[in-house]
Amino acid sequence: MIVLGSTGSIGVNTLNIAKKFNLSVEVLVAGTNIKLLNEQIKEFSPKKVVIANAKDIKEVNHNNVSFGEEAILQAIENSNAKMVVNALVGFLGLKPTLKAIECGKKVALANKESLVVAGKFIDQSNLVAIDSEHFGLWYLLQDKKIDSMVITASGGSFRDYPLEKLKNVSVKEALNHPNWSMGNKITIDSATMTNKMFELLEAKWLFNTTKLDAIIETKSLIHALINFKDGSTTAHIANASMQLPIAYAILGKVEEEILKPINLVEITSLEFRKIQEERYPIWQIKDEVLQNPDLGVVLNAANEVAVSKFLNNKIGFLDISKITLNAINKFNKPNISNLEDIFILDKEVRSFCDS
Repeated sequence: MIVLGSTGSIGVNTLNIAKKFNLSVEVLVAGTNIKLLNEQIKEFSPKKVVIANAKDIKEVNHNNVSFGEEAILQAIENSNAKMVVNALVGFLGLKPTLKAIECGKKVALANKESLVVAGKFIDQSNLVAIDSEHFGLWYLLQDKKIDSMVITASGGSFRDYPLEKLKNVSVKEALNHPNWSMGNKITIDSATMTNKMFELLEAKWLFNTTKLDAIIETKSLIHALINFKDGSTTAHIANASMQLPIAYAILGKVEEEILKPINLVEITSLEFRKIQEERYPIWQIKDEVLQNPDLGVVLNAANEVAVSKFLNNKIGFLDISKITLNAINKFNKPNISNLEDIFILDKEVRSFCDS
């Protein structure tokens, strides 16, 4: 397989599954964590390695290293691997998703942004989403009439903070997730609830419905629920680890234990909360975005700019949602009829949010 984003949390878990099931890895694509990449090269002996920056090539312990976006696309095209695991973060992941599909490869997709910005142009016939929420929904599907689908959120780093303190929180506090350790970008997106907006948009494309919602489940043990027309609801319960959805995405079916089962008696209780717009201002545009999914391009571009500014201490935490909401206001009727329109609008939105 090809692993894009091998040193991130999804990439590391993917390689754990590759090791467990003795799967070969032909290409590793990583960013700037060269130390971990070198460990992965030693263990998996890939034929090709691609990194983010030319200046780091000399540090990589491999004789076939290139860098940059174009090199990723070439590696996908020239590889014999039948599977691409795309765990790149952000808009950068879109072109590799499109290239892998064009090359007839199976795509295990952890890059949310691909579907968020270009869902209507992505052929899903050979695509599986790697996400505990979408995996949970897929797992629960039965031959029964569905009323609606619900995914869960942890609530992020500030779910229990007093509202009046949110404007002064630090980057360090924002990166302190209550339930698990993820990359910086997704941890901030979890705190603003933008990550859940992305996942709802993904679900819209994956399951062809807008009857979608999200709620907070503070222990992150229930990942998804389906409400059926008959009035019953089923829930997918599993320990919070990406190895289960990754294993299914890569192997198709799994018949041995990947995670330790949950002991409900030890858990004793679960807590559910509504997602409140006062705490998560982005939530006020949830329905608008689901009804007009082209807004996903605006949502993603504005959020990437805003999160970068916050992580660089240029704006406050609450400004992230403000910048995104301003952009949605400004570009509220996007006209996207082809892939080129996506790249043009993405640039326009970034320029607007950067000014």
